[in-house]
Amino acid sequence: MAIFADVSAIVANKAVVLFAIAPLAVICLYFISNVFFHPLRKVPGPWIATVSPLWLWYHSYVGDETTSIERLHSVYGPVVRIAPNDIDISDGAALAPIYSEKGGFLKAPCYANFDFDGHPTIFSALNPAHRSIRAKAVVSMFSPASIRKEGDAILQSCVKRLVAHIKEQASRGKPVNVLTMGRCLALDAVTEYLLGKTYGAIAELEACGTANSSTKLSASEFVDTFVAVGRFFLLPNWIFHGLEWVIPKLFPDQEVDQSMDLVTRFCNQVVADADLERDQTYQARLLRAGISQEEAALQCMDLMFAGTDSTGMNFGTICWHLANSPEVYQKLKEELASPAALQADPQTLPYLRGVVREGLRLSMANPTRLPRVVPPTGFSFSTKMPSGEARTFEFPGGTCVGCSPFSLHFNEDVFPDARSFKPERWLDPTDKMLRDYIPFGLGPRQCIARNLASSELFWAVRELAVSGVLDGAQTTGRMKEGIIVDEWFNSKVPGHAIELTWKQ
Repeated sequence: MAIFADVSAIVANKAVVLFAIAPLAVICLYFISNVFFHPLRKVPGPWIATVSPLWLWYHSYVGDETTSIERLHSVYGPVVRIAPNDIDISDGAALAPIYSEKGGFLKAPCYANFDFDGHPTIFSALNPAHRSIRAKAVVSMFSPASIRKEGDAILQSCVKRLVAHIKEQASRGKPVNVLTMGRCLALDAVTEYLLGKTYGAIAELEACGTANSSTKLSASEFVDTFVAVGRFFLLPNWIFHGLEWVIPKLFPDQEVDQSMDLVTRFCNQVVADADLERDQTYQARLLRAGISQEEAALQCMDLMFAGTDSTGMNFGTICWHLANSPEVYQKLKEELASPAALQADPQTLPYLRGVVREGLRLSMANPTRLPRVVPPTGFSFSTKMPSGEARTFEFPGGTCVGCSPFSLHFNEDVFPDARSFKPERWLDPTDKMLRDYIPFGLGPRQCIARNLASSELFWAVRELAVSGVLDGAQTTGRMKEGIIVDEWFNSKVPGHAIELTWKQ
């Protein structure tokens, strides 16, 4: 019996050992396969990125993804393997084949992490057919002609009201958070023009009496919560959904819940009030296309977030640069000094156009890679390596590839002195400048609201100059020397503030 007991013990011990070793063996085989046998093994990149995506996930989480990848490009060249199945390309020649030619490549599965309560939005949908039904219902609202006819008066009204508030705060010697100001402008403009009912963000500002770094508006936590989701953007969907479920339970936040509830009730109400026979609002068009009331409200929430955060960041960035570059601000004021200029479409004025374009180029609203999936036919891309030799890369179907606005907009070969605010560069732009300028993405999946967002900025910057509200403005605090951001899909400004002060 003792012999049988010994044998049983040995077998049991071996089973335990095998049970412990098996997962380690699988992990080792996974690492070895990624390094030595993967189809992308010949693509340059650091060894740590070839064995596991953890390196990329880490830098995405801590908010230095784009600067970390840019350092890799400085070492390895324009094509870098940043994870076992992920490629980052800093050569603008890759933009057309990836994003626009033949409809562009499909969005990567990680975009589904931006779905709203399980509903793919116009932005996050992976299936083009699913998106098409919703986009076709509303896309005409975003045409330049529709915005000029129906939206310009709304935009101008919102802008004048906001600038008057900035001027009043400046006259009282108070610091002004232009990031919050830009968000309020965008939130009211988007909701009034597209949803037919203003959210009332500027009215909240007026009621608060100020907008400094400590000011929180009712929609602030709603916007900031979805910005924070960007740190998890690259995670597999199953990990993301697990975190999405557990984090609110471990770290409940009453302010977030209240903000989400206010925005949800606003969107539910505009959908419930929609007149399907007469209304031409965003929500009425979705409902007429057969979209449920529940989903239509969620699409409105997505619209409010996307339209608020990016435009707020872009507005704040332009204000910061104008305050930091008084000579540029003076030239802008001079262009707008004539009656003819005041009567003109703002987007036709060369220097104003240069200021807005340069602000969008330097803005870090959406700095990270826009990942796409190579189709089954594969993708061949040729580029010049640091050594000067031409090299062709073959990417098999299923590879995740992409370019980032950060790499392209700060490319010294295309934009000399790229970190400087120089609107003059846009008075006679090169073909490569126009090619690599992608503040709203590119192709059929670029930002659907890009024309509206641009119009908001043109009217806003025009009013900043005409009113003289930035006379004597100066950058201050931790943003005095430059705008600091966490580089998530939608960037986060630490402290949620880009403040200006005025010389008294």
